[in-house]
Amino acid sequence: MTPSPTGCPVQRRRAAPALCCAAALLLAPGEAAQAAEPARVVETRALSRQLLPAAPGATHELRLFLYAFRGSLWTQRKIEPAVLEAARLLAQCGVALAGAELRLLEAPRRFHFYSTPVSRELLQDLRVSKPAIFFVDDTLNRPAYDAEAIGLANAATRPELANTVWIAHGARDLPLALAHELVHLLSDSGEHSEEPGNLMRAETLRDNTRLSDTQCRRLREHGEANGLLAVKR
Repeated sequence: MTPSPTGCPVQRRRAAPALCCAAALLLAPGEAAQAAEPARVVETRALSRQLLPAAPGATHELRLFLYAFRGSLWTQRKIEPAVLEAARLLAQCGVALAGAELRLLEAPRRFHFYSTPVSRELLQDLRVSKPAIFFVDDTLNRPAYDAEAIGLANAATRPELANTVWIAHGARDLPLALAHELVHLLSDSGEHSEEPGNLMRAETLRDNTRLSDTQCRRLREHGEANGLLAVKR
């Protein structure tokens, strides 16, 4: 697998169900009419500030905007713990999670799956706050990946997707996968590490949680420069 310039995706451990492909490609007349309807935010839920992990000595703040689809496989109970644990991993770099909002989308079924052309279409019509994390039922891209981050460096051919992360339901080690992709995104880099125990090893494992001083410095510098991190006041 050749890394992309920014978010090197995590290989999907299982194939996308054939039913998903059929649902996305073969629409009944009623479904075709629904597919023409625009996506919209129907509910916004802020994560309780009491749940946000402490980050002593943090120099930067991160606010995340989470998007899930009504009627999808994802629930707040699945998303929230993963986001909080990912934030704890980023705290070692002096980054504190200052807030997170979960925005529930009402959208045609085909948008519930990550596919570069269809997801670009979604974001052409839907104004989203960034960095944005989309929790999708599966991916229709081939090869298929558990998660993918699109920063600025690899968004030239898909500018609508810049500064977004896409997480497929069933991603293994979800908090680690999410943190891994956020590092790619904030650093605007697809680099991996061969250091034992490093979060940015090519494959996410439960023991891979550490980030080096160099990785943290790049994350902070590029995250701030690209407007994804704010200096903590």
